[in-house]
Amino acid sequence: MPEHDDTPDPVENSEGKPMGFLDHLEDLRWTLVKSVATFGIFVALIAYFLKDVALLLKGPLLDAAENYPELNAGLITTSPISVFTVIIQVCLLGGLLMSLPFVLFFVGQFVSPALTAKEKRIVLPVAMATVLLFVSGAAFSYMFIVPSALKVSMELNELLGFQNLWSADRYYSMVVWLVLGLGAVFEFPLVIIILVYLGIVDVPKLRRSRKIMVVVFFIVAAIVTPTPDFITQTLVALPLLVLYEISIIVAGFVEKRRVAALEEPVE
Repeated sequence: MPEHDDTPDPVENSEGKPMGFLDHLEDLRWTLVKSVATFGIFVALIAYFLKDVALLLKGPLLDAAENYPELNAGLITTSPISVFTVIIQVCLLGGLLMSLPFVLFFVGQFVSPALTAKEKRIVLPVAMATVLLFVSGAAFSYMFIVPSALKVSMELNELLGFQNLWSADRYYSMVVWLVLGLGAVFEFPLVIIILVYLGIVDVPKLRRSRKIMVVVFFIVAAIVTPTPDFITQTLVALPLLVLYEISIIVAGFVEKRRVAALEEPVE
């Protein structure tokens, strides 16, 4: 079978001159500077609009309070530093979420000179898919998983006659963990497709692993969700199963293109 010469061209700077080790270090330094600066800007913006952002994250609790009139939707602090914990969580993790697309773009700029033409073509789609999957997972968690977890918690408290007095730091920690955690979990289809693209796994193996992945997804759901109820865990596991099936379909196309590219004669 003919082999392709898919080695990258010599790395050059914007002036067309070969880049040395120090030039790479300089590029890396500026990539880090731009990433940190972008992260800092978004942290500052969230801090400026902190009250509005906190109210947005409190939205699921306020919505739940409409269905449970006896629920005290006011959050409390139990120590002098609790409020600082909330601020740090909201600002830092929110800044991380909002700066993610820009950081991926900067990283793509840094690594692109060392990539082959074939690899460069997938950098932008991979970066866009990463952001789309993360945002989809975060949005799904905010709109469905967080309200479901709150509903189960309130019904159990009502059943056992407990009074709902929730601390602000625990509530925001739960929301942030669920939103960012599920956003990260939703990235797994991209990992599968990249592994197929690199030839590490194949589609038949993915199909044979369906039963194992069902167990894995429910384990992940049990880790991500703060409540041990089966309903909330199922709400997390089902979309992961759907994404797994979609990733198998997409991986099939990727595998066919990969095999076709390997079989093309070298010009």
